[in-house]
Amino acid sequence: MQQAYLNRIATAVPGNEVHRFFLGFANSQLKNDPRRQAVFNRLADKGGIECRYSFIRPTGDPNGPTVDVEGVFRRGGFPGTARRMQMFEANAPRLAVEAVERLGLGDELSTITHLVVASCTGFSAPGIDLEIVARCGLSTSVERTMIGFMGCYAAINALKFARHVVRSEPDARVLVVNVELCTLHLQETTDLEKLLSFCLWGDGCSAALVSSEASGLQLDGFHAAVAADTRELMSWTVTDDGFDMVLSGRVPGAIQTVLQADDGRFLGGMAREEVALWAIHPGGRSVLDAVERALHLDPAALTHSRNVLRDNGNMSSATVMFVLKEMLGEASGQAGCAMAFGPGLTAETMTFQTVG
Repeated sequence: MQQAYLNRIATAVPGNEVHRFFLGFANSQLKNDPRRQAVFNRLADKGGIECRYSFIRPTGDPNGPTVDVEGVFRRGGFPGTARRMQMFEANAPRLAVEAVERLGLGDELSTITHLVVASCTGFSAPGIDLEIVARCGLSTSVERTMIGFMGCYAAINALKFARHVVRSEPDARVLVVNVELCTLHLQETTDLEKLLSFCLWGDGCSAALVSSEASGLQLDGFHAAVAADTRELMSWTVTDDGFDMVLSGRVPGAIQTVLQADDGRFLGGMAREEVALWAIHPGGRSVLDAVERALHLDPAALTHSRNVLRDNGNMSSATVMFVLKEMLGEASGQAGCAMAFGPGLTAETMTFQTVG
């Protein structure tokens, strides 16, 4: 059977660094409750995030009457879902094109046979896929597939689909794009759990090439594990005021439980000690800590994941691709495991080998 390889990954984030500003905005929401404000600050300080990026241009004053310089996010009058989708339609394609261009394929973009786009933070039609085709010079006959609303683990499913394509069509060259504008769904709320959840999110995009060319990461196998009775712990619901993300504080414990119950089946027959590279989706510091405990990993094993969390926050489906990008330069012949989590509660995993 033909092998499939993840040859290249490029990434892009918007130009606005917003982490401290958004923490300030969250504090302003709790200004009438100093006790809960102190709890928020204590937990946020332990989050392991230093930078996050957003297409939203902050005013510079997190206590001011508007969040953004355009005045769309006005206190007491945040935009509805329709307006947010207009903003997604305007901004997501720009970020996607920037990531694709950073792949450096040049004229080779015309040889792309399949385009896979994953996103859970916005909807439009005609959509991002056709915008990428038009703006990047792809063939209009390219086969297009959209993977929507699967959350943070969608990148693993996108790579799984790309692998199926290449294994069935050895000449295929699959462009995989994960684009997320998570900060689009900023809410006015005094709910502590929701404020803490939002203070994880950043915007970002990845673009990757999957083909039968033996370079980069050999995509070996995929596995899904769904935790029982945990559907309420993580959800992403469309409301009149944007998408409402629920990320319970019980999620890290549930992830630890589901990985322990899976008993290593996600490694496809490898022993844990054989895995040199761990590309774990950094859904938050506590999520990484839970994976580290469940798999009895050395703290250094998750350095790449913790660095991506520190520098970008959680960018939903794009995030694990940022981690995998850091592993493309590793020495050949090393076994790896990628893992991302999402609604269900689901752990999607992928085993791989580095190829020189």
